[in-house]
Order: sequence, then C-alpha cells, then structure tokens
Amino acid sequence: MDRARSKIKQLQQAGRKPRISGWVLPKQPSSFAPEGSWTNVDLDVTPPERRVWTPLSVLGYWASDILSAQSWEIGASVLAIGLTWREAVWCVIVGSVIMSFAIAFNGAPGAYLRVPFPVWIRSAFGYYGAKFPVVCRMVTALFWHAIQTYTGSTAVTVMLTAIWPSYQNIPNHLPTSAGITSQGLLSHFLFWIIQLPFLMIHPHKLKWFFVLKAFVTVTAAVGTTIAVCVMAGGSGDIWNQSPTVSGWTRSWLIVSTLTSQTGSWSTVGTNISDFTRYVKRPRDTFFQPLFFPVICFLIALLGIISASASKVAYGEYIWDPLTLASHWTSSGGRAGAFYCGLAWMIAQIGVNVSANVISASNDLASLFPKYINIRRAALICTVIGGWVMVPWKIITSAESLINFMASLGIFLAPIIAISIADYWVIKRRRVDVSSLYDPSGRYRYQKGWNWRAMLAMLASIGPTMPSLAASVNPSLDIGGAAYIGDLVWFYGFLSAFFIYVTLTKIFPAVETYISPSEPISTDGMEYGAEYAVDIADKT
Repeated sequence: MDRARSKIKQLQQAGRKPRISGWVLPKQPSSFAPEGSWTNVDLDVTPPERRVWTPLSVLGYWASDILSAQSWEIGASVLAIGLTWREAVWCVIVGSVIMSFAIAFNGAPGAYLRVPFPVWIRSAFGYYGAKFPVVCRMVTALFWHAIQTYTGSTAVTVMLTAIWPSYQNIPNHLPTSAGITSQGLLSHFLFWIIQLPFLMIHPHKLKWFFVLKAFVTVTAAVGTTIAVCVMAGGSGDIWNQSPTVSGWTRSWLIVSTLTSQTGSWSTVGTNISDFTRYVKRPRDTFFQPLFFPVICFLIALLGIISASASKVAYGEYIWDPLTLASHWTSSGGRAGAFYCGLAWMIAQIGVNVSANVISASNDLASLFPKYINIRRAALICTVIGGWVMVPWKIITSAESLINFMASLGIFLAPIIAISIADYWVIKRRRVDVSSLYDPSGRYRYQKGWNWRAMLAMLASIGPTMPSLAASVNPSLDIGGAAYIGDLVWFYGFLSAFFIYVTLTKIFPAVETYISPSEPISTDGMEYGAEYAVDIADKT
C-alpha cells in the first residue's frame, strides 16, 4: 500500500495526474469549432494532405468490405428457404444496385464537405439530436465487430491446422458453459492480436491494405472455385434445381431476400462519409454504383459455383469456404488450405476495419471528443467487441440476438434516407461547415434537436417494430405486420425520406438555409467552398 501511495505521489510531482483529467487530449486548434467547444483532429475537416484516395482506392475499399466469407455464402440462405441460384443472383444484383446509389448519394457530404458522418449528420438532426443516429450506428458496429472477429478466428484455425494438423486436436480444458474450446479461444486470441495493429492505423493511410486484401481474397476465391471444379470434373448440377415453393409464397420470399440483401449493407452505408472524406476528387464517390454491384455479384457467383461442385466432390453442399479448404489434407492441398485461411483472415480484418471499427471509433470520438480520439476509440471498441461482449457466446448460443442485430436496419435505413434528403433536397448541397461544429450555430434547431427528423424516424420505425420483436422471438405471431417486415428496408427508407421532406417543406427551418448569394465562412480554405458552384464544377 505504501508503495502504491509513493507511486501516486511521484506521478503527481511529475505533473501526471492519476485521474480522468489525465486522459484529456491536448487542445487542438480547429478550423471551425468555436472557443470552448471541444474537438480533435479526427473530427475536424479533412486537411488536403489526407485527401489521398483515388478511384482505385475506392475500388479496393469495397473489395475489402464485400469480399468476406459472409458474402461468399449468400446463396446458402436463399437455397435453404426453397429458392434457387437464379433468385439468389437476381436478389444480389438488384439489391446491390439499389444500395450502391444510396451509398453514393449518402457519401457525397463526406466527399464535398470533407467531414465525417457524426459531424455531417448534425445538419439534419441538430447538433445534439445527431447523437441518436451516431449511437445507433455505433452499437450496430460493435456487435458486428464482435461477430466478425470470432469468425476470423476460424481462418486462423485453418491456417495453423494446415501447418500443424495436430493443432486441431488441442485438448479442451474449458467447461461446456464457456461456449468455446481451448483451441478456439487460442485462435480467437491470435486473430485479435494480429488484427489489432491494423485497427490503429489512421483511415487515410489504409488504401494500400484495401488493395492488398482485394488481391489475396480474389486469388483465393477464384483459386478455390477452380480447384473444386477440377476435383468434381465440372461445376455440378445446382443449375438444374427447381424451387420448392411457388405462387404467393415464392414471391414474398424473393421480396424478403431482396430486402435482406439491400439492408445488409445499411451499416456501412450509413456512415460512408467517414471514408469518402478522404477522396482526392469529390466526384469519385459516384464510382461506387459501378464497383459495388459487380463485386457483390462476382463473389456470390463464385460461392454458388463452388458449393455446386462440392456436392460432387464431397457429397454435400459446402457453402463455407474455410470448411471447404479444411478438406484439403494432402501436402499440396494443405498449402492451398493455408493460403485460403490467410486470405480469409485478411478479408475478415478488412471487413472489421472498413465496416466496423473505424465507424464505431468516429462515433465514439464524436461523443467524447475531450477524452477520445480515433486511435483510443479503436482500442476501446476492439476490447469491447473482441472480449467484453464475449463474441463466441453471441455466435453459438444467441441466434435471436444475431437476428435482432440484423433487424437494426430498421433504424439505419431511415437515417440514410434523412441524410440524403437533407443534403440533396432540403439544403441543396449548400451547408455551412462551420456551423456543424458550433452548438449555437444555425443547425441548433430547437435546443439542438430537429423535431422534423425525429418525427420522420418515429413514423418510419413504428410500423416495423413488430418485425423487430419477431426477429428476437420467432414464435411471436405478428399477423399482417410480417409483410411490412419483409419490406422493412424499403419502407423505412421511402417513408422517412418523404415524411422528412414533407415536414420540412411545410414547416421550414429557414434559419438553416443558405441562399446562393450568402457568403459562407471558410477561413479562406478550399474545402470550405467546395460546395459552391464555381468550385464544385471543377471537382
């Protein structure tokens, strides 16, 4: 005890306080935040030297985010409900095309205003009201980070088993109630440690990683498909399958699948401005409708072909690429299994970086800017998601919780709709960047809350709440509300969009509008005027 007191005294004498005040970040000059309003460089307008992303970087980013084991297995869920590969491909194409335009238009504020999602969304929800969509997105990101981290550990298991087959036989010393074996816990720890350094890298420096992930994952995916087809002597007979459902049931299953495919990208679609703020040219955000659907289609098609061939080669449809690689036990096969494990491990890291941790880190930093920057936030998020939330429990014993998290798209679709409506229809791309950082600025609305946005959220969420309850408790009978649940993303998006626009037109918040002739405070910096007509035309 005396030693501890002595240490505290030494710290105090050295000027380092063992209290929360010791965590206060150095006060950083901000381009726009007024005196007394705390911010940090990660929330500030992106400086010119960090705007380094080219169209190739955007392509690499989406390859990083889409190329995952989950995207590979997309056909499995479709065939499991009685549909065929045709409906699977159709839903992937249509759903990804729709979502790609939502992503491109929602990414425009980040590309043109150079601000992250937690800052931009204040324009629509108000300075304080913006905390609601930020928290919704952060909670979703934390849960998916937990799930993706545990999924990545299976890739580590495949890699190490390929090198040392005895790794698969490590004795288990944990009780069944733990929900994980000793070997699984070791793989989880190894993946978490390998992933950690990548989460500490600032987003604008990650474009090389996204390109690397695209290369190794594409080569592994294509190589796996070719190898299994060679073993099977062809691509199998999945192409001859017929649907086991028909009529109205088949139609609604297609609608439900389409909604699922569209809504599955709502998480990253909500905060895409966190990444588009780094593009060199703002118009590069509109490359996304070209890249996004093509990558979604190709990875889903490779998964379907491989599963079809696996039926011939192994006697069953194998949808998980890591399970497929684990069947390769010859010397050459083990080398291939190692490379596949490495590729899908990098893929899971890329998904966590691009879709989860950076997003949650920006959100957390915006909630506590005095104490948390993006690097501290990344460390906090990965400790919470990787360990505190016990991800193996979520995966193995809480299917209803996973369904619940998937259904959180009912909150994200309206947020995306309100964001797009505010920037393109209401504000018409004229936004006062300085006021986004000012609690008393033009986007204060009523005490920091825009009731129009909140009412649009409530109106779009209300009818979909029964489907959220049913996702947690499948035995719950919600009657006709199930049909709204099948349309949850489209209903949420369209209803929020039109209600927000209608309310704002009837009850305009004129104090938030900027006339074409009104000067905007930019401190003489180019990024403050990029949405002005003369500069926008050049970008």
